[in-house]
Amino acid sequence: MPLTLDAADVDRFRGLVARRLGLGFDDGKLDQLADVLRGRLEASGCADAGSYLVRVESSGAGREEWRALAEQLTVGETFFFRNSDHFRALAELVLPERVLQSEAGGGEVRVLSAGCASGEEAYTLAILARERLPGLGPAPRVRITGIDVNPAMIRRALRARYSSWSLRETPPDVRDRNFRQEGREFALRDEVRALAAFEERNLVEPDPAFWRPDAFDVVFCRNVTMYFPAEAARQVVDRIAGSLASGGYLFLGHAETLRGLSDAFHLRHTHGTFYYQRRREPASRAPSLSAAPAWSEEVPARSAAGLLDSGTSWMDVIRRASERIATLAEGAERAPADRAAAEAPRRTWDLGVVVELLRSERFEEAMKLLGALPGESARDPDAQLLRAVIQTNGGDLEGARRTCRELLEADEMNAGAHYLMALCLEHEGDRRGAREHDQAAAYLDPDFAMPRFHLGLLAKREGDPTAARAELGRALGLLGREDASRILLFGGGFSREALMDLFRGELRACGGEA
Repeated sequence: MPLTLDAADVDRFRGLVARRLGLGFDDGKLDQLADVLRGRLEASGCADAGSYLVRVESSGAGREEWRALAEQLTVGETFFFRNSDHFRALAELVLPERVLQSEAGGGEVRVLSAGCASGEEAYTLAILARERLPGLGPAPRVRITGIDVNPAMIRRALRARYSSWSLRETPPDVRDRNFRQEGREFALRDEVRALAAFEERNLVEPDPAFWRPDAFDVVFCRNVTMYFPAEAARQVVDRIAGSLASGGYLFLGHAETLRGLSDAFHLRHTHGTFYYQRRREPASRAPSLSAAPAWSEEVPARSAAGLLDSGTSWMDVIRRASERIATLAEGAERAPADRAAAEAPRRTWDLGVVVELLRSERFEEAMKLLGALPGESARDPDAQLLRAVIQTNGGDLEGARRTCRELLEADEMNAGAHYLMALCLEHEGDRRGAREHDQAAAYLDPDFAMPRFHLGLLAKREGDPTAARAELGRALGLLGREDASRILLFGGGFSREALMDLFRGELRACGGEA
C-alpha cells in the first residue's frame, strides 16, 4: 500500500529541493515531487516523511541521499551540436579571440560546461577545439571542464559512448572523424576525450575554490537557470560572472536571458544568436525611484481599423494618433491628473505622477515633470524609458533615439528601449537595424508582444509573408496576456481590443488565420 503523505510534507520537501538543488517546482508538479518523496522513503526505510526530511535537511548529513535525489529530479536530455548557432559563434569569433588573449598571457583557454548532463555539450566543445583551433597557430591549449549535480550523468559522460540519437545533429564527416562505431553505439575517440574532464558539482552551493576569479574564459550554462527560482538563478549567474576573465563569454539557452539577473555582461548578437560578454568594468545601476504604479486597462480605446496600409509604418500610426489628441475637457475626469501635476514639486521622485499624465496623453506636462527630476533620479532607467515613450508618442524621434541610446548604454537588457529604438530606426529607413533591435527585445523578454508585431510588419513590407505570418501569429498570442502597463507604454495609445483587431487584420492580410 503506497505511503500517505501530508500536503505540508510535500511542500516542505519542495522547499528543501529548492534550497539544496536550486530546482523550482510549481504547484502543478507537486504530484511528481510526492512520487519522488514516496519512493525515497521506501528506498531509505524511513517510516514517515517527517523523520526523513529531518535527516536530509541536516547540515552535512544525507549527502548520498541528495545525490540520489539529484538523479531523479534533474533533466538530462541533450545532444551533440545542440543549438548550432552558439557553436558557430564560439568557433568563428569567441575561441579565436580568447586564444589570442591566452597567448598574450602565456596560458590556455579554459571552458566550462555547467550543467553538462551526459557530456554531449562538453565533448562538442572539445571537437570544435580540436578541429578549428589548429589553424590559429601552434597548438593552442584548451581545457574543458564539465560539471553536473547528477552523478548518473557524470558517469555517462566519463563513459563517452553515445547512440545515433545523440548524434542526430552532428555532420556525418565530423562524426566519422571523432567517433568509432561499436555495435549500436558510437565511442568518442581518445584524443577528443582527453580534452574534457568531468566533476560532480552542485551549482547552487558556494565553492570559492572552484569559482575563483579569472578561472574561465568561456562558460556554457544552457537550459539550466530556467529551472531555478529567481534568487538561485541570480546567485549562480553572480558566481559565473565572478569566475569569468574580463571580456570572457557566457552562453545561455535560447529561452534564458540575464534580464533582471545581472548587470555584469554586455549583450552580444552575432551568427543569428544572442550570448553575453563579461564587462571589462563592473556595471552600476541607479536605484529604483519608487514602487511600480498600479496599472489598469483604462487605455484610450481608439479604433485601429484601416490605420496600416502598404505605405504606412507603425511609427507613422503612433505619431498620427498622437497628433489627433485633443485637450481633455476641464472637470472631474481630469481632476486626478491635475492634482498629481499640482503636487509635482513635492513629488518629483514619484514616476506614478508621470504615468498618470501619460495615461491622459498629456505628453508636454509629463516631459516637464521628467525634466524636473534631480540628477540621479533623471538617469534612473524607469525615468529614461518613460521619457523615450513620451518622445516617441509625441513625434520627437530624434530625442527618443538619443534617450534610448543613453538608456541602452547603461542597461543593454532593457527590452522596452530596444523596441523603441527599432521604431526610430525604421522611421529613418534602417530596417535591418530595426529588425536587430526588435529581435533583441523579443529575446530579452519573450512575453513582449509589440516587438513581435513590429517584426511581422517589417517582414510583410520586405515581401516575406511566411515570416510575417509567423511573427504576427506569435504577437497575437502574446497580446492576449500582455501586461496592461506595457499596453499603456508601448501600444501607441490603443486599447488591448483595438490592438487585437489590428493584429488580426495584419495577419489576415498576410494570408494567415486570425
